Amino acid sequence: MASIASYVLHGAARLNSGPHPERARADAELLLLHLLGKDKAWLMAHREDELAAGVAARFTALIERRYKGEPVQYITGETEFYGIPLRVTPDVLIPRPETEHMVERAIKLATGLPAPCIVDVGTGSGCIAVALAHHLPSARITATEISAAALTIAAENAKRNAATVRFLEGDLLSPAAGERFELIVSNPPYVANADRATLTVEVRDFEPATALFAGAGGLDVYRTLIPAAFDALVPGGFVLLEIGCGQSPAIGELLTRSGFHEIEFIPDLQGIPRVACARRP
Repeated sequence: MASIASYVLHGAARLNSGPHPERARADAELLLLHLLGKDKAWLMAHREDELAAGVAARFTALIERRYKGEPVQYITGETEFYGIPLRVTPDVLIPRPETEHMVERAIKLATGLPAPCIVDVGTGSGCIAVALAHHLPSARITATEISAAALTIAAENAKRNAATVRFLEGDLLSPAAGERFELIVSNPPYVANADRATLTVEVRDFEPATALFAGAGGLDVYRTLIPAAFDALVPGGFVLLEIGCGQSPAIGELLTRSGFHEIEFIPDLQGIPRVACARRP
């Protein structure tokens, strides 16, 4: 039996020739800690402990999965979004830090409203809906999702975080037909089909295609969702949409054509317009 430290080093060396060598050591440590059910502080104190043969074999198997490009989040089944722990599987998109910009703006817009009705369209893992429910306890949160498998994960994440969310199965806003909301939020598919080859192996080969791709220009879902959102908002209500790089002109045109005013694009940390925000008059 070899030490924990040596297994981490060997695992990192293997990952160093994988898709993300810059994260090799961090990923190796994370996978081992997940397997052992320990934290980083424990690892620092037990680096010279021996690793049992059975555990070592399982660790090696996890390293091989990561080497082939499988995201760490799918291997561990865990991730974090807006400070909230979430379960993720290949049935749902892995939440991105960029999406937190939309959550921040949604919380700001909803704060002060007595009991705002908010709907998260295409909730996936439930990350947006759960985060909003956590930070806006008086809000009435609805989340829609066409994938039954994704809804199961989203409901589990809501329960795990003691978040009250109403989940509805169906396409976009159709499950909530006839209802009106103060706020509509969505991170829809927006990658153009032609851009598939530009994606990393992690994204292209492991994340659900239905949560990524949206037609030739990546705008197919917006063309349906934006006018539907206008009809589903109360006067003065807001829609918040995550968008792809370079899509702001087209999204702005779609919002204007549907009747939205006060159109604004919120940049991410790289200065790229990432969230479209617009108000129904």
